[in-house]
Amino acid sequence: MNRRELIQMIAVVTGGVVIGGEFLVAGCKSPDAGPGMTFTENDIAFLDEVAETIFPKTTSVGAKEAKVGQYMTVMVNDCYDEQDQKAFHTGMKTLDDACQKMHGHGFMKATPEQRKALLVSLDTEAKEYGKKKSEFDKVENEKEKTQNANANATKYEKQRMDNHYFTQMKQLTIAGYFTSKEGRQSATRYEPVPGKYIGDYDYKKGDKIFTSLS
Repeated sequence: MNRRELIQMIAVVTGGVVIGGEFLVAGCKSPDAGPGMTFTENDIAFLDEVAETIFPKTTSVGAKEAKVGQYMTVMVNDCYDEQDQKAFHTGMKTLDDACQKMHGHGFMKATPEQRKALLVSLDTEAKEYGKKKSEFDKVENEKEKTQNANANATKYEKQRMDNHYFTQMKQLTIAGYFTSKEGRQSATRYEPVPGKYIGDYDYKKGDKIFTSLS
């Protein structure tokens, strides 16, 4: 699985365009990233636990062991524009507040079962929000197309809805896990690149997918 295939998989799993996907694929920094946001060690620990709830340790390593929290902070600052950076950062507190409302305490004090229940709820919320955002973006694109077709009109300034913070976290968790050494070697059938070509590997239903560094 290469980066482009991974981005396509994330889009299918999360039901929308991968935020900052073009920069994730290219491995370069967005020109709109600005100075970036500051993340503390506590923030990284928090994100590790969110990611671990999405990819818990089983017979494969978990997201925390794959250092997905640290990965998220780097990608937010490199691949997100300033508006998405702010939405992500604010979303961390929003998630913690949602846990407080649902379970009576913050996310870091929640049990694995409580964390899972919360994230399942947020995932549903994010998907519904994503549908509304998709319709909003469609209308704004049509307005831009119509107004910009008029040579005498001023350039249309599109309005924008924030991306949902949990969609951001989920997308970055998947990307971080499957691009980490630990994730590639543990959750997939890892083959290093460059390496010799074998075009007829045996595959049985239920086997892990192949992945490489490409």
